Order: sequence, then structure tokens, then C-alpha cells
Amino acid sequence: MALTVNEIVQLLQGRGQQQYGGEAISQLDHALQCADLAERAGENAETVVSALLHDLGHLLGDERPAVATSRPASPPHDDLHQYIALPFLRGVFPAAVLSPICLHVDAKRYLCATQPGYAEALSPASVASLALQGGPFDAAQAEAFMRLPFASEAVRLRLYDDQAKVVGLRTPTLDHFTTVMEVACSHNV
Repeated sequence: MALTVNEIVQLLQGRGQQQYGGEAISQLDHALQCADLAERAGENAETVVSALLHDLGHLLGDERPAVATSRPASPPHDDLHQYIALPFLRGVFPAAVLSPICLHVDAKRYLCATQPGYAEALSPASVASLALQGGPFDAAQAEAFMRLPFASEAVRLRLYDDQAKVVGLRTPTLDHFTTVMEVACSHNV
């Protein structure tokens, strides 16, 4: 079932108050910072919305009920958050929003493989998730990735994602980006 823009806003306002992984900011602050960076870089509405919603799967994934078990805790695993949100956004937003969201984890793997110094500059939380996500691409994987539609947008999104972890940074409000989401929705024809 697809979410409406209003339901997305409610999710960001509610569950978005949770800490963003191992970072020192909330999910909502991270989303707003990422979208602000994209908008200030002159990205189109679709890429700005991708930046805003790229980690929505973390918030939706938290909706899954906990299962009581007597087994020991399982080792850390990749939550595949880049895919979780897609069924909830499909039909609402065009591929120009959905594809960069889907590809932003692989964009990190691509950048680690192709950009000297990129992996070393990742935050500790991002380094830990990289290991769970399969590590850097090899040369063939990196080349194949860049042939995918919206790969360039996903790489730019990833770079905004990496910078969007500043405690106390002022950004436009969620209301501002709600208007941008509505613009992107209108392009889904």
C-alpha cells in the first residue's frame, strides 16, 4: 500500500525523531540536511525528494514487530533499507525519485571503489554498514553500476548523505520539502 505525502510527513515527524543509526543526529535532521544539500546544489525536485526519503526504509523497517525468542541475538546484518520503502513510494513518485533511493547503498560501494580517500572519510557508522552491505565494488561491479539509469543521481545523493550529519545545522523545514514532494508527485504521470 502506497503512502500519501501526508503519511510520509507524519512518519518523518514521528519516527524521524529517532537517532540516525550510530550518528549524533535524528533521522529527520539527517533527511532535512540531505535534501537541503541537494536543493542548494541545484538538483531537480525528484533528486531533492530522493535525498529527503533515501533512509525512509529505516523508519518503515522499525514498524516490524519484534519476535520474542530464546535464541541468542543474531549477528548484525544489512537491513536492506534501500528497498524497504519502495513498495510504499511506488505509484506516488516517479522512477527519478525511487531509483536513486534504491541505488544509494550501491553508490557508497561504487565511491569506495573509485574515489581515492572516500572510504577513509566515511563516518564509523557508515564504515560498519559498508561491511554489512558487501564492501567496495570491484572494477566490473563499479562499471556495471554506472550503466544503470539514475546511477549518477544516486552517486550525488550518496555524497549529500555523507555530509548530512551535522549536529544543530539549520535547514528548511519539513513543510518546505513537503511542497517539493508534491511537485515530484505531479511528475509521476
